[in-house]
Amino acid sequence: MTTVQPRERTHTWEDPTKMAAAAGMSGMEVFAALQAGELPAPPILSLVGFELASFGEGRVVFRMVPGEYQYNPLGTVHGGVFATLLDSAMGCAVHTTLPAGVGYTSLDLDVRFLRPMTAATGEVEATGWVVNAGRRTALAQSELRDAGGRLLATGSSSCIVMR
Repeated sequence: MTTVQPRERTHTWEDPTKMAAAAGMSGMEVFAALQAGELPAPPILSLVGFELASFGEGRVVFRMVPGEYQYNPLGTVHGGVFATLLDSAMGCAVHTTLPAGVGYTSLDLDVRFLRPMTAATGEVEATGWVVNAGRRTALAQSELRDAGGRLLATGSSSCIVMR
């Protein structure tokens, strides 16, 4: 009889209520503070295993090295991980365009899965960018690519802007 060897992963995060300090900041100021370590990273980043790689107005890039802890029963990374990366990149791209005191939330999310992802895939990047930003809504798109530039998935989303 084969003994199953359990695996373990530790998830730690900072108190998310410290993000309240971001209330008076523009989106670009929030991301600068996150990158500088002046604001805590949202807990979803460490839970799923991705990190902020870069940002600019209307554009955000997240990086992740997929692991087996993200697998579905088929032995590939769960589609929800793809969706979380793409949704985060798009929503945060919208966030970078907003002035202080203005919020947003996703209205819809469309993901197209093109290739599977496994621990052997290596580092991946999810890039999100704003296509159109209006006073009340914003449209964003995203791509998830492996280190070789192969397209793994695409996404689109509309967000409501709350002034």
